[in-house]
Amino acid sequence: MIFTIATRELRSLFLSPLAWVILAVVQFILTYFFLIYVEQFITIQPSLAQYTNAPGVTEIVVAPLFNTAAVILLLVTPILTMRLISEERRNKTLALLFSAPVSMTEIILGKYLGILAFIIIIILLLTMMPLSLLLGTNLDMGLLMSCFLGLVLLTSCFAAIGLYMSALTSQPTIAAITTFGVLLLLWIVDAAGTTGSESDRVISYISILRHYQPMLKGVFSSSDIIYFFLLVSTCLILSIRRLDADRLQH
Repeated sequence: MIFTIATRELRSLFLSPLAWVILAVVQFILTYFFLIYVEQFITIQPSLAQYTNAPGVTEIVVAPLFNTAAVILLLVTPILTMRLISEERRNKTLALLFSAPVSMTEIILGKYLGILAFIIIIILLLTMMPLSLLLGTNLDMGLLMSCFLGLVLLTSCFAAIGLYMSALTSQPTIAAITTFGVLLLLWIVDAAGTTGSESDRVISYISILRHYQPMLKGVFSSSDIIYFFLLVSTCLILSIRRLDADRLQH
């Protein structure tokens, strides 16, 4: 039933003009930055030949592209997730969901996987850009896969946070604004951790950016994977509990 709900959610997205507009605009912006990074690489390529361990096209083009994509998806995800639950509550259709022979867990996981599938489609289209460079040069495929996995994990957290915020309100606009606020806070919170104290280390661990940037360098850490897993799990569990509370009120 989870995959049925996810498929329905993904199909409804593609039936919405907003989703197509977001998909087109995001790809246009990312293509623009991709061409900029490629042009920069071509400009500095002759000087790179003087160095023994000079960075290659993957470090100069691919990693910055995925870093830029993370910022753009931070802006886009709140728009995609704001209607997931809040619109059901605003349209008074939550009661229909509660009367259906599905659990709150299936509803939340189905909606989450549906929106995550749409985001992964965006990331797959993004990945096609650096892969096109294989026609004229070599790529560090390990680093490319690390960037891809890192962005998938990062946006998984974005989607989970957006889903939870959508479950808290009946106004999609409020859900979008609060989601953006939380994501931005998690993005910049590491700026406060500069003194090296124990509290600063805790703040640094909370920072979502600190766990994403190592993957752009091809560095995998179990603590980073655990962080993403815990953040997604916490948001999904809180969303399920929120729907359970709503069901008891009905």
